[in-house]
Amino acid sequence: MDIYFSIFPIGLLIFLMVKKNPLPSHVALPIVALLYYFIKLIFFKGNANIINATVLSGILTAWTPILIIWGAILLFRTMNTSGSMNTIKEWLNTISRNKIAQLMIIGWAFAFLIEGASGFGTPAALAAPVLVGLGFKPVRVAILALIMNTVPVSFGAIGTPTWFGFGSLNLNSEQLIRIGFESALIHFAAALVIPVIALSFVASWSEIRKNIIFVYLSILSTVIPYFIIAGFNYEFPALIGGASGLVFSTFFAKRGIGLEKDKADKNNKYIPAKVLLKASFPLWGTIALLIITRIQQLGIKTILTSGTPFLGIDLGSLGQLFISPSLVIVLDNIFLTDVGWSIKLLYIPAILPFFLISLITFRIMKMSGSSIRLTLADTNSKIKNPAIALMAALVFVKLLMTGGEQSGTVIIGRALTVLVGSNWKFFASYLGAFGSFFAGSNTISNLTFGGIQLSMAQNLGLSIPTVLAMQSVGGAYGNMICINNIVAVSSVLGLENKEGYILKRTVLPMILYGIIAGSVALIFLY
Repeated sequence: MDIYFSIFPIGLLIFLMVKKNPLPSHVALPIVALLYYFIKLIFFKGNANIINATVLSGILTAWTPILIIWGAILLFRTMNTSGSMNTIKEWLNTISRNKIAQLMIIGWAFAFLIEGASGFGTPAALAAPVLVGLGFKPVRVAILALIMNTVPVSFGAIGTPTWFGFGSLNLNSEQLIRIGFESALIHFAAALVIPVIALSFVASWSEIRKNIIFVYLSILSTVIPYFIIAGFNYEFPALIGGASGLVFSTFFAKRGIGLEKDKADKNNKYIPAKVLLKASFPLWGTIALLIITRIQQLGIKTILTSGTPFLGIDLGSLGQLFISPSLVIVLDNIFLTDVGWSIKLLYIPAILPFFLISLITFRIMKMSGSSIRLTLADTNSKIKNPAIALMAALVFVKLLMTGGEQSGTVIIGRALTVLVGSNWKFFASYLGAFGSFFAGSNTISNLTFGGIQLSMAQNLGLSIPTVLAMQSVGGAYGNMICINNIVAVSSVLGLENKEGYILKRTVLPMILYGIIAGSVALIFLY
């Protein structure tokens, strides 16, 4: 019954979102969150104070993705209203009018670079709107962006899922490097298949086949340096791989290497460098600011994440509120429990870079007051339903993770290990994917299930680095079915009630990724 009551709300959520007449996420998620709230109180007999504190923590935690999405929508609307998107579109057409080239440059290499620098869902938030601006259908772009943004995720945000996600397991640096290397090997193999499948949701197989040489040149120019770097470093593989892929993909496309011949490429409009630099500022300015604020060695990250409080307020039974000079806000002891919440306002990609870059773009593109007001109003109108969905989703996630050994996530994880038994060495990555499905984060998946995976490896006599690499890979490819990510990319692109439609189409590539991961592990690693 413990297993049933832990799994049932997840099954209900999936049913409500993919049935013939699906409910939108901002309706389905509150229903499921409320149901699981009562399950925790009545069936699991949870402490009401802790459960209520968890609910409040979930609502507050949701403001991290809400602010990121708001900032991403604002940047996208600013680019549209200011005309910079049209200039970028014209420039990309001077590189190549070939659809496959544009999809690989922006949807693959550019997104790979952004993931390496930031994570937090920013790759889809930046890449997907650019592709829509080029004329691709939004819902198909959303599917492509979710599937493409998997290979770099184990090393996203300067390797956070690896070094922080497994930080509680007391692993040494050599073990972490080995985990990163084996994760990169598995991702390398998947990269030979998954991007092609992603392309098939936007382009025809005939188009893909005619440009397949370029597709693999773009893939290999990204994942070869990514794999090499992972052999001795777990922070920069995705960042360096994405930068390499973007440079080489653009080079190959400009010269038509591996692309179907297209006479239209000879009639491109010339875009002056000064005009392009100005119009593309929202993109390169965002990338630059992300890199500057993420690389530990530069020192900016330490300043932005400093939690030393300068102001403390006792809110009574609500908890103790602390605010640092870097706008790190912490609420401890919610309802006099150990439950807490925190947000790093200047570090999450919302104020920096999205809001700041948008403000600067207002200025350099000389937007009128009426255009700015229209942009802000349009942005605000798009965030209401995603905010409801995300608050409900984070409440549900927090409740699933509450209860220690009796939490829903641990109960389900144990049931999977018992069900699979000695075959765990093939299926280990699916537990990581499950973690990302409900948590929306490779890092949180690793934090949640890393201990279980370590225990399984020890009990079955399996290689610990390999099992943890499988966990990390699963946490990465699980992002393509994560409700939070689907809501986020749909919101940025202005899609309504398409979450179930998208989920049904990303689940099969997710399963295939797991098969590839298990096969590579069995053949090369165990």
